[in-house]
Amino acid sequence: MTTVLTGETFESFDPATGEVVGTYPVHTAEQVEAAVARARDAAVWWDSLGFAGRAERLAAWRAALAKRMPELCGVITEETGKPAGDAQLELVLAIEHLAWAAKHARKVLGPQRRSPGLLLSNQAASVEYQPLGVVGVIGPWNYPVYTPLGSISYALAAGNAVVFKPSEFTPGVGKWLVESFAEAVPEHPVLQLVTGLGDTGAALTRAGVDKIAFTGSAATGKKVMASAAETLTPVVIEAGGKDPLLVDADADLDAAADATVWGAFSNAGQTCAGVERVYVHERVYDEFVAKVVAKAEDVDAGEQYGPMTMPAQLDVVRRHIQDALAAGGRALVGGADAVGDRYVKPTVLVDVPEDCSAVREETFGPTVTIAKVADMDEAVDRANDSAYGLGSTVFSKARGMELARRLRTGQTAINAPLSFAGIASLPFGGSGESGFGRIHGPEGLREFARPKAIARQRFTAPIALTSFARSKKTEAIIGKLMAKLHGKG
Repeated sequence: MTTVLTGETFESFDPATGEVVGTYPVHTAEQVEAAVARARDAAVWWDSLGFAGRAERLAAWRAALAKRMPELCGVITEETGKPAGDAQLELVLAIEHLAWAAKHARKVLGPQRRSPGLLLSNQAASVEYQPLGVVGVIGPWNYPVYTPLGSISYALAAGNAVVFKPSEFTPGVGKWLVESFAEAVPEHPVLQLVTGLGDTGAALTRAGVDKIAFTGSAATGKKVMASAAETLTPVVIEAGGKDPLLVDADADLDAAADATVWGAFSNAGQTCAGVERVYVHERVYDEFVAKVVAKAEDVDAGEQYGPMTMPAQLDVVRRHIQDALAAGGRALVGGADAVGDRYVKPTVLVDVPEDCSAVREETFGPTVTIAKVADMDEAVDRANDSAYGLGSTVFSKARGMELARRLRTGQTAINAPLSFAGIASLPFGGSGESGFGRIHGPEGLREFARPKAIARQRFTAPIALTSFARSKKTEAIIGKLMAKLHGKG
């Protein structure tokens, strides 16, 4: 079912049954602006708590998430259709990131000494990171806890207040998160919720926030950027991917096949950094494909992954499969009849030309293309021949690091699927159509703070450089000093 407007409200649905599971307000531009104004005052208080005070309150929220995990998992399953185990997995990862951000915020963002250099050795130099103020977060529906908390947790730990607009497909998850935070931090509206459709998200970009963190399609990301540009509001964009997996001749084929099947089909393929393209060395191609097919045939749509959360995506998946088959590709599992009314069966495609939509465009469904390559140089070239640059995976015993470094993606996992997503100290983000900016890790904390440079004079310099009292003699001395220090190259 699609999201339906009913007056000033809209409804969310269980994608597995089509039943209505909640009704939520469509917040107007004026209401969004009022939320941002409240957040502006709350941000002052939140910043005043300091790193220790914020860490204490974030720990209370983290405890609530952990203790009430079954409750939140139920809401996730209800609105996305994903199995309880998958809902738990994304919540576990989100809690890990929240813990890391709160623990490391002081170390990453606190005052740091810098060398003033010889010329200004009378100065003490330092840099520290100050909160931006209010951050607007526009979240997706495919991982409605893990993904937005990748921005929310780090923004809060950095000292900002947050106004959160969840996807119209998962507003109940957003509501649960904000209400649980308010129980842990009841003093001020540090984390607020606004709900609605695209117009509400657009209003948030124009409401005077200090930064927008957006996750969604590249097309919508461009609209967010255009709207934010009206007020020079900076943005961090995570806009999906068409992630490759490379299999070298010396790879553990069982592990690579398992990673391919899980990376392609888990969460019904609705994973921005999931496996969509596989390039396999010709020496092991046939054996690898046979292992993937055997594993894929055992995957049960409806049991091991849920329905397509966004019904319109069914047409995209159907088109990509049809285009691949029409161009000469073959479906070894699934195929033309794999797309049902709500679910898509696992589909493994081979012999698909590189110019097909199934290879070039983000499918966001449980399909995967597998191609034979003569060597890993060809694999890297074909993997990099994409408008996207989000995640990637390499299976190789001898050349894993080398191949990983050559892939033009924001992150690469070697000999395991998507491991970078669970390591809180690693930054996450992409390039090209996958967006820009980083969440997670130290880079994620700095994404939601502004660097403040401070130079403090410790004693008066014997030679005045920044003064009209500077003499010709001083200039001559400085000239000789520079020649001595740097003139030899």
